[in-house]
Amino acid sequence: MYEYIKGHITFRNTSYSVVETGGIGYVFQHSLSTFEALGKQKEVQVFMHLAVREDAHVLYGFFQDSERTMFRHLISVSGIGPSSAIATLSAMRPDELQEAIFSEDVGALKKIKGIGAKSAQRIIVDLKDKLGSLEVNFDNFGGSSNTVRSEALKALQNLGFDRRKAQKVIDEVLKSADESIGIEDLIKRSLKSL
Repeated sequence: MYEYIKGHITFRNTSYSVVETGGIGYVFQHSLSTFEALGKQKEVQVFMHLAVREDAHVLYGFFQDSERTMFRHLISVSGIGPSSAIATLSAMRPDELQEAIFSEDVGALKKIKGIGAKSAQRIIVDLKDKLGSLEVNFDNFGGSSNTVRSEALKALQNLGFDRRKAQKVIDEVLKSADESIGIEDLIKRSLKSL
């Protein structure tokens, strides 16, 4: 099993890329989010998932470990294979997908190519409890404010506020604040809007 590969991106397009390390080029499929993130740098660390099929061994690469975690949750759902999981992560960031699952938004999931009503309902039923207890930060490709955001969200949920509403308010506060905002200040500003 591969955990990650560090190396130089020698080729990339919207569906797959090649990372070279130690004189070997590894081809891996990825989401559009990972494609965009890979374009920003030449030297990368790509988190990997190896899918073994009868006819092939296929590598899937992710710029963030949190995206790989969501991918692994998706492929654990009956009827959702790696291609559907990549399509889902190309259509929605992991935090958006998590929010759609928590709010049981079948319509949002049905908009994804290859996901019908039954598959959307199965994703929600199978993953709602798993993701609810998960302590992974699904803020995709973010910076230092992610830990502050995550802690503020937990604090507001502990105070009894709805997760979805709290997320929206926190995101609005973070847009207008500078990156050095502290957790206490973020919570205070968010409480004024809730």
